[in-house]
Amino acid sequence: MSVTPPGPIGDPVFGNGRQYADDPFSFMRACADSYGDVVRFDLGPRETYLLTNPADIERVLVSEAERYRKPQFGDDAMDTLLGDGLLMSEGEAWQRQRKLANPSFHNRRIGALAGTMVGHTESQLADWNDGDVVDIQLEVARLTVKIIVSAMFGADITDEEVKTVQEKLEPLGARFEPDPRRFLIPNWVPTRENREFDDAIGTLESVIDGIVERRRGTERDPSVDPAGPEGVAVRGPAGDGDGDLPMDLLSVLLRARDRGEQTDKNLRDELVTMLLAGHDTTALALTYTFYLLSNHPEARERVAGEARAATADGAPTAADARDMKYTERVLNESMRLYPPVYTLFREPKLDVKIGGYRIPEGSALMLSQWVIHRSPRWYDDPETFDPSRWAPERRSQRPRFAYFPFGGGPRHCIGKAFSLLEAKLILAEVCSQYDLEYEGPELSLRGSLTMHPNHPVPMRIRER
Repeated sequence: MSVTPPGPIGDPVFGNGRQYADDPFSFMRACADSYGDVVRFDLGPRETYLLTNPADIERVLVSEAERYRKPQFGDDAMDTLLGDGLLMSEGEAWQRQRKLANPSFHNRRIGALAGTMVGHTESQLADWNDGDVVDIQLEVARLTVKIIVSAMFGADITDEEVKTVQEKLEPLGARFEPDPRRFLIPNWVPTRENREFDDAIGTLESVIDGIVERRRGTERDPSVDPAGPEGVAVRGPAGDGDGDLPMDLLSVLLRARDRGEQTDKNLRDELVTMLLAGHDTTALALTYTFYLLSNHPEARERVAGEARAATADGAPTAADARDMKYTERVLNESMRLYPPVYTLFREPKLDVKIGGYRIPEGSALMLSQWVIHRSPRWYDDPETFDPSRWAPERRSQRPRFAYFPFGGGPRHCIGKAFSLLEAKLILAEVCSQYDLEYEGPELSLRGSLTMHPNHPVPMRIRER
C-alpha cells in the first residue's frame, strides 16, 4: 500500500486541534483545497483522515459500510448524552432499534402527520404580530420540539418544558464544540463545563421521564397516535400483537419494554436521541432557509407563490407539500450551503485502502458535508445561492455523494422524510402570510454536534 496521505503539520501536543478548534469550517476547506482527495491530520489523540471525493464517501457509507463503525473518541460525553440510541448504537443493537423505530417513520404514517405539523405551526404563528422582531432560530426550534414530541411521543409538551429544553441545549452544545484540550481532562473532573453538561443531561432526562409518566398505560390505545387511523394501520414490529395499535415511537418502545425487549435505559436513550436529533436539524435547516430567502427576494417570491397555492384551500397537506417543487429546491440549496450536520465520522474496523493510501484500523475518517457541498469540483460558483442547480438535468450531472445532508447507506437518517415534510409545511404556513427580513450581522457559524449560528438570528415580521 502507498505512503501516508499529505496534510498540514500540527503542534507537538495538540496536533492540528488548535487550528480546527479556531475555525473548523475554514480549516477543513483549506485542507481539501491544498491536499486533495485524502488528507491526514491530528485532532488530539488520534490520526484523522478527511475524505473529499464523493466516490470515497459512497464506499464508506454504502458499498463497504460493513467495514466501518461509529468511532470512539476517548471522551464518553456522547455516550453519556445519547447512550445506545439510534445515532450511537452498533451491530445487532442498532439493527434491533432501527427495526423497532421503522413503523413510526413509515411513509404512510409520516404523511398522516401533516395535520399535527400544521396545527402546531398555526398555533405558534398566532403569537406573531406585524413589525415584531423574533429570533427565528429560537422560534423554529420551539416549534420543532413541539412537533417531534407530538408526532413521535404521542404527547404534548408544555411551554415550560420547551423553555427548559432550549435553555439546556446551550451547555450540551458547548460540550461538543472542538477543543484540543478536552481529551486531557477526564469527564469526572468537576470543571464548570462538566458540571453544566451533567446538569443539562439530568434536566433533559427529567423532562423525558415526565412525558413517559404521562403516557404510561396508553401504549395500546390507538387514539393517542396523532397520525390517526392511517398511523395505526401501519404494520408494527413482530410480536407487537394483533389489532390496531398506535405507532408513535414512544408507544412502540413501551410495548417492546413490556415484552422484555427494552430496558428503561434503552427507552430513555432513544427518546433523548429523538428529541434532540428530531428537532435540531430541521430547525437549523429552516433558520438558514429563512436567512437565504431574506437575502434573495426573487426566490422568496417564488416560495411565497407555492405557499399561497398550498394553503389556498385551507391547511396544507402532504399532497400539497409534494407540489412545492421550487421550495424543495430552495431547501436543498440551503442544506448544501449550510448543512446542519456538517461532518460525519467513521472508523475502519481493519486497515483499508482509500485513494491509494493505507488507512489504519481505528483511525478517524471525516466525511464532511461542509467541504464537499461547497467544492468547486462538484458545483459551479459553489458560494452562490442557486436553487436552479437542483433541476433534474443539472442534479444528474453530479456524483451521488456530492450532496449528503442526511448521510447515506444503511445508517442514513431515519427522519429524512419527516424532516422534509415538516420543513415544507412550516414554510407554506409562514411564507403564505409573512415576509421575514433579516436584521442581524453577517452570518457567523460555530461547530458542535451540528452547525449553529454563532449569534441570534433576528428577523423582522412583515405581513403580506
